[in-house]
Amino acid sequence: MLTSMRCVFPLAFLLLPLGSREQTLAKPIAPATAAFQPGAFQLLPLGTVRPAGWLQRQLRIQADGLTGHLDEFWPDLGPNSAWLGGSGEGWERGPYYLDGLLPLAYLLNDPTLKAKAQKWIDWTLQSQRPDGAIGPAKNKDWWPNMLVLKSLMQYQEATGDPRVVPFMEKYFAYQSSQLAANPLQVWARYRWAEELLPIRWLYEKTKNPQLLTLAQQLAGQGYNWQQLYAQFPFTKPTSWATMSLPDGSHDEDLALKAHGVNNAMALKMPVLWGMTGGTTADRQSIYQQLKMLDQYHGLPNGMYSGDEHFSGRNPSQGIELCAVVEAQYSYEQLLALLGDPAFGDRLEKITFNALPATFDPTMWAHQYDQQPNQVLVNKAKRQWSTNGDDSNVYGLEPWFGCCTANMHQGWPKFAANLWMASPDGGLVAAAYAPSELTTRVGKADVTIREETDYPFRDNIRFVVAKSSKKMAFPLRLRIPAWADKATVTVNGKPVADAPKAGTFYQLKRRWQQGDVVELRLPMEVRVQPGYQQSVSVERGPLVYGLKLGEQWDKLRDRPNQADDYAVRATTPWNYGLLLPQADATVAFQVQERPTTGIVFSPDGAPVELRVQGIRLPEWQLEQNSAGPPPASPVARPAGATPETLTLIPYGATNLRITSFPVVRP
Repeated sequence: MLTSMRCVFPLAFLLLPLGSREQTLAKPIAPATAAFQPGAFQLLPLGTVRPAGWLQRQLRIQADGLTGHLDEFWPDLGPNSAWLGGSGEGWERGPYYLDGLLPLAYLLNDPTLKAKAQKWIDWTLQSQRPDGAIGPAKNKDWWPNMLVLKSLMQYQEATGDPRVVPFMEKYFAYQSSQLAANPLQVWARYRWAEELLPIRWLYEKTKNPQLLTLAQQLAGQGYNWQQLYAQFPFTKPTSWATMSLPDGSHDEDLALKAHGVNNAMALKMPVLWGMTGGTTADRQSIYQQLKMLDQYHGLPNGMYSGDEHFSGRNPSQGIELCAVVEAQYSYEQLLALLGDPAFGDRLEKITFNALPATFDPTMWAHQYDQQPNQVLVNKAKRQWSTNGDDSNVYGLEPWFGCCTANMHQGWPKFAANLWMASPDGGLVAAAYAPSELTTRVGKADVTIREETDYPFRDNIRFVVAKSSKKMAFPLRLRIPAWADKATVTVNGKPVADAPKAGTFYQLKRRWQQGDVVELRLPMEVRVQPGYQQSVSVERGPLVYGLKLGEQWDKLRDRPNQADDYAVRATTPWNYGLLLPQADATVAFQVQERPTTGIVFSPDGAPVELRVQGIRLPEWQLEQNSAGPPPASPVARPAGATPETLTLIPYGATNLRITSFPVVRP
């Protein structure tokens, strides 16, 4: 017997009480006594999900690129790292690297990468002193320890290493005893909620109440992000001038509040605290955060601007790669904690667009800042809020090496968290990509293959490939908010009621080997309004950009293939789209291409859109970036002839226009 159920998770925008505007710092969060609450869904142990198809190829590209070789030539991750017992860098770069290297190694089951990760793990586990302190002795900051604990969680789940749990218990007891004398400072104060993840993980294993006490200590010292967003002060682009004190000196705390990466991590903070010791208001405040970010700094690639601090909605502003991968991780956690499918939509949008767009196709070079309207990549002065001249160069460590260390977690953690478990013994298809899930449901083992070329195609096929016996459990499928014509079949037969967009569709039956569920998510072109009445083009979870000719010029030779490059356009970029007023979507023609190549590259893009455009000569470069798009609608220049433009997925571009002016027929 087959039953279906629509699981709707309502959204709510909730403003918290306003605090004093005269305060330089927000009040710390008052410790609460609310009971620990598990998430709506449970993340699965590393290795439960294996990538397949294009996703497996993408992880292999990453392994063959910087991630797999960075430690061989970059001194901060070399054998002299203090996180390997040397005298070199001993703060965040080793832990950042491990946090992406480790899941990549285990998802690919790559012996070489596993061995690379193991040396970092073993040194860390052996570093614990008698009092419980860990890591390089010269490090007195709590922040990098928070990072390495996240890696240890993944490692323990993948291997069952018995050293991890007692190591973490001893460290947490030590930290709890030291926080009064050595409180959270600077980065740790603003990123404190990262530690709630290993605290919650360990609490679910040990039920030790002292862990919740430690969480309250951290909350009492950590920055209150809920209060910032309740009276959001950054409604305009920031600069060094706007983040200075009256005497002209740098206001460090104001800059930390406007910092793009801090805010990406902070997306999950109120919810994590709300489910560890806080309140319902804490849990719901995420929607206010997102409302403010979208309204004042939202970009068409699914991110907000932050180059390096909030910089408004102009599509020539940038966003750091660090912020992209941290926002991905926050959305993965939020989806598990709250069970709201909207977080899955946001996760897919930045994973399939903003993440690959900031790498070259080989993943040997990356940008610090990417721009939705990016028509020139070089070392030059730009309109960044605070970043440096080389921030959009493709290379090893443009502007700053934090992204070089931290960028590795994006693809592996997405792949690892495609599937989740539900408290009723069910499975949840949380995000979509080709993969294979092997897990235990009740007393039975099951393997489900997810066969798809999504997001480039609209069909997803789930096959119960192995099952030790017939078993009953609910299977939840996330129906994206854009998929208002979704259909589901089970063994070729349509389900009784149509799936509803923006919900989880639940199938409950006795499953057996050979069962097949097919989910179809028809992808219609959508034209989204943006900055100065410009438009961006979406289809399914993909954003599309104008395909431009590219000339790559080497700026600097580096070891291996990690060279630095400038890129300039060899074809015009300053076009407006010729769109009818009644229904703009009829202007686009969709052409599917093979999915067998490097899907995130201009030549390998599996989908193209064709549309008519008009060249706008008055739209020119400003400060070495595309000027703001002319306010739409734009008058058609005299004598201008329509041209056929090719748009490809944003993640496949290196240069692009994403926010287009509109030229009316």
